[in-house]
Amino acid sequence: MDERIKFFVGLDVHKDTISIAACDGSPEPARFVGTVSSDVRQVFKALAKAGEPSEVHVVYEAGPTGYGLYRELCKRGYRCEIVAPSLIPRRPGDRIKNDRRDCARLAELARAGELKAIWVPDEEHESVRDLCRAREDAVNARLKARQHLKAFLLRHDRRYPGKTSWHKSHATWIAEQRFDHAGERVALAEYQLAVQAAEQRVERLTAALTETIKGWRFESVVAALRGLRGIDVVSAIGLVAEIGDIHRFGSPRGLMGYLGLVPSEHSSGNSVRRGSITKTGNAHARRLLTEAAWNYRFPARMSAALRARNEALPQTVQDHAWKAQLRLSKRFSQLSSRGVQHNKVCVAVARELAGFVWAIARQATPTLN
Repeated sequence: MDERIKFFVGLDVHKDTISIAACDGSPEPARFVGTVSSDVRQVFKALAKAGEPSEVHVVYEAGPTGYGLYRELCKRGYRCEIVAPSLIPRRPGDRIKNDRRDCARLAELARAGELKAIWVPDEEHESVRDLCRAREDAVNARLKARQHLKAFLLRHDRRYPGKTSWHKSHATWIAEQRFDHAGERVALAEYQLAVQAAEQRVERLTAALTETIKGWRFESVVAALRGLRGIDVVSAIGLVAEIGDIHRFGSPRGLMGYLGLVPSEHSSGNSVRRGSITKTGNAHARRLLTEAAWNYRFPARMSAALRARNEALPQTVQDHAWKAQLRLSKRFSQLSSRGVQHNKVCVAVARELAGFVWAIARQATPTLN
């Protein structure tokens, strides 16, 4: 513990209010200070009573309010940490939860050193991540619009004879559909316009995402990750934006745990029970890796596009990418031949893929600003 810290302050942050509790270095329970508005000036006024900023340690839970308060506190010289709610120790017998108790508990746990702070991205990094998530939302909206159109056609017993949808032939088939009533014709046109607008939105965000990373300090990491099979520009940017600086993980296992890809465990004595993956940590990056793992169901090979992406990469990165393809394709084949369900196979392959992502990202050291 930093010897300069004399006061520990816990904040329970909501959209409109912030509850504050504080304690000193003695074993006395934390004292509830009060509730102020979410205006950061009110928070500074309350914290000023505790002492100099360098002597105050402030903690609060991660939530929907983002990192604005954290950055303002750091600018003023306060030592501030944001903690993940899922990692805060809970007393089994504690059945009362309110704002007063929550902020007091945070202050006491900070004093005891029982809290683990999360990584907070800088403003530039957060902007890239926001753009990635905006595109993800747009893709989900496009999926919903497409489902609405297909459901409308199915209600009228219009079934596309082809194997796959949403390509040029499928669009031509939809345009050729004819209805007798005006209401049906208007409905079809509106569904088509909704799909078109959703597709254009995804295209705009994809172009913006590609443009935004030019000159970004993690641009080299994005390029290196594209050497892996199943990871192209959008998924590479998404992984880097969600994971951040890979050097904060000392080993591949640390990254796997952060992504929630490790099995849960409940063991006692001679009894060892392992269950499904923990699904803790970053769900966005976990989804990207699981989707990429599906590409390893095919035998290892270098396609023309993948070969072109690898040509500009260092030889060590190319070697790691090819090693990953050989290992993961074999792993996928082995698990599938044993009758393991495909979703479980993808998760197992994604866990090992995270190890290769860790190794390659560490080799592609980001350039300093």
